[in-house]
Order: sequence, then C-alpha cells, then structure tokens
Amino acid sequence: MTLHIEEHADRVVATLDRPEKRNAIDQDTIDALHSLCARLEVAPRTLILTGSGGVFAAGADIAQLRERTAADARKGINAMAFIRINDLPMPVIAAIDGYALGGGAELAYAADIRIATPSLRIGNPETGLGIIAAAGATWRLPEIVGEARASDLLLTGRTLDADEALQWGLVSAVHPADELLDAAHAIADRIAANDPLATRHTKRAIRTPRAQHPAIELELQAELFESPEKHRRMTEFLERKRR
Repeated sequence: MTLHIEEHADRVVATLDRPEKRNAIDQDTIDALHSLCARLEVAPRTLILTGSGGVFAAGADIAQLRERTAADARKGINAMAFIRINDLPMPVIAAIDGYALGGGAELAYAADIRIATPSLRIGNPETGLGIIAAAGATWRLPEIVGEARASDLLLTGRTLDADEALQWGLVSAVHPADELLDAAHAIADRIAANDPLATRHTKRAIRTPRAQHPAIELELQAELFESPEKHRRMTEFLERKRR
C-alpha cells in the first residue's frame, strides 16, 4: 500500500507511505490518489496530505520516469491526478515534513493550504534530470509566489528551506515535526466549524479565473442567501449578541 488512508467523519488523512523510496510518487500512488479523489468527490471532506518517515515525497519515481515516452508525457499521468486533487470540493491541507521535491513539490502546490516543519526542503530539480516540472509547477507556482520567484526556483532547480518558503508565502506556517499533524488537524477543525457549503463555494470562487469575477460570487452568494444553514447560523449569532 503506497497511500495509507485514515477516515474521519469530516476529514481524511492520506499518508504517502513508500519509506524505502522516500515516498517517491509511482503509478500505484497515482492510482491510489485517483481512487481517493473519486470518494471525496462524492462525499466531500477536508483532505490532509502528509508523508511517512520524516519525508513528504522526494519526487516522482525516477525509475518509472526514465522509461516513460512522449505518449506517456502527453497523458499527464501525475498532472491529471494533481489537478483532480486541486479540484476537490473541500479544502486540501498539505502537511510537509522534510523533502518535497519534483513531483512531491507539485503535489504540495496542488493543496489549498501548506504547512511544514523546520526540516522542509522544497523545490523542482527537473531540469537537472533533462525534463521540466510538468505536473503543475510552471503554472501553479507563479500563482502562489509570483512569476519572478517561481522563475528563480524552476529555472535554477534549487531548493528552499523552511524559512525561505515561509518568507515567500509558499507555506503559511512552520511547526515542530511532532506537532505538524496536530497543526493540520487544528486547521481542519476550524474548517469543520464553518458551513460546509459556504466553504465549498469559497474554494470554488478562489479557483475561478479572474475574468469570471464578480459574477461567480454573486451566483454562489445567491444560493447561500437562501440556505437554511445561513439563517440558522446568523440567528444564533444575533441571539449570542443579545445575551
């Protein structure tokens, strides 16, 4: 099993688990991620992604990559899985310990929220291996950190440590390794306390191209304005204020 799944009522924890390969992402991992996404698309819950053994994912499986052909590249094997993760209805939290390189970094970029440990090393060394970062880095990373910093990282192939990743806004917080999952669950707890539909609509609005704003917010808000949950939550808020 390359992906260990822990199910909860309002969240799922998925742990990359190939310790002998530093959690390198192989075809079995991609298949498991697709299977997980299929479940979360039907029954939306927050997803926490992490890695075992003090490593998030040291990259894609180089042995498999070496044998892939032009036809394989055009299939977007990793890219399609990471797009599906990014498109999940509820938030995705990447809890990153240690190395997140190449495909591992691109999996982290697909998350909505990224937190890390002081041992974080994240980057895309693909050009040193004769390929490009084609599973989302060339377009997601500029959206996260800006084009200049993305170009710096992708064109040099260097890695960032935790301090620089935090400074760049690539991760939003750094926690000791033994507190990382607790911190991820604390974020999931805050999400769970909110209205799930409002959370889903917020994520959808964030992911919508600029040209479709503000129309998308107006339609999503119109639906929420008519929801019983909106009325219940606002009534509770007003009653608390009156006490």
